[in-house]
Amino acid sequence: MAKEPLPQKLNVCLVARNFPILGRATDLGFLWLIARGLASKGHHVTVLAAQNPQGRAEVEKDGVRVLFLSEGRRARDREAFGDLVKNRFVEIHRDAPFHILHSVDAAALRISRYKKHYKLAVAYDVEATQMSQITAILGMGHETLGSLLSTAFAVGYKFLRTFFGGDRQLLKTADGVFVTSPQQRIVLERYYLYPDARIHNVPYGIEIGDLAPREKSEALRKRLNLPETAKTVVTISDMIEIGEVRSLLRAFEQAVIKKPNSRLIIVGNGPRFKDIEYETLMLALGNKVVMTGAVADAELPEHIALADVFVNLSARTTGFEPSLIEAMAQKKVIVGSEVSPMSTIVEHGQDGFLVRPADIDELATLLLDIFNGHLPTLEIGDAARRKVLNLFDIEKMVIETINAYYAILRGTGFYKKR
Repeated sequence: MAKEPLPQKLNVCLVARNFPILGRATDLGFLWLIARGLASKGHHVTVLAAQNPQGRAEVEKDGVRVLFLSEGRRARDREAFGDLVKNRFVEIHRDAPFHILHSVDAAALRISRYKKHYKLAVAYDVEATQMSQITAILGMGHETLGSLLSTAFAVGYKFLRTFFGGDRQLLKTADGVFVTSPQQRIVLERYYLYPDARIHNVPYGIEIGDLAPREKSEALRKRLNLPETAKTVVTISDMIEIGEVRSLLRAFEQAVIKKPNSRLIIVGNGPRFKDIEYETLMLALGNKVVMTGAVADAELPEHIALADVFVNLSARTTGFEPSLIEAMAQKKVIVGSEVSPMSTIVEHGQDGFLVRPADIDELATLLLDIFNGHLPTLEIGDAARRKVLNLFDIEKMVIETINAYYAILRGTGFYKKR
């Protein structure tokens, strides 16, 4: 079969169960930036997603067509969504063949198994694998012999279970994998034995143009019943696991003894909400901790703006944590996990702080130093904002994504080499 030249204008299919049509403080905000950037350069972009908060089955915005496949349907489990993706993909591909499929989760696996039949290049985001479960385990280890041994066993067991339980098959069908940090690249190459030439590092970020520093909302402060002079810690949690939240609660307990006017705001909801609430009551922190429940994405920046220090110790994501990026852009003093990808951009003590999630004493000492004014918080906040503005460049992100797409297409063997 004669090979065709590489297409000048790509027809791209993006797959993401959750696709936010905004770019600020959301886990997948970078996807909208990529889609919009590709469309602005003349490429055709179709997004297959699950649900739209507005209940619309189709949205077309800035040249990007987004189809929400689960709207109006009862079955919304992952298997059902995968079937919906495949059926709609086949329907569209028949009329206007896609050149490349870029999937953020494993929902596209039913398509990628037959990529040769569709003459299709397939790229996955590293978040489609279960690597984040391994980093979460690493984050909760202590630096003791017993903890190191148990952590190593847990990591090994989890790796084998996730690799042979799905990741191996997914990576086998991938013509390329997108990563956002050196940590992800190393893990993919060394442990998953994925070829380095097929790993593409793209600086996924959030929309910098919308990250102007915010003033604290007086209305929100009153609604959350925060004293005017309170030193405030803010954290965001999906409440799937409670290890890092428990560590923060216990560190805050030590800090609030010496600074009774301190408050901790926990934003989010999830399956472990009641467990976290119980932990708060057991530590006698009931009136010192505010649990807001679920908050709309558009309201997250206002909650972050209330913080004197913003903490997110989660290591379950293997990419850059959007809430920490948002807080840095707002000139907040941030505390992240030293085993998360944030450790590759935060300089400890210069533009933020990094701690091991299980190290309660270190976190408590750090909170007290911030509350007592022992650290140059204004200078750290200014440095954090400069770091974010310099690091995340939308145009660079889109160009590098396009370059990666073409490299993936060349690697399939479907096209003539230039």
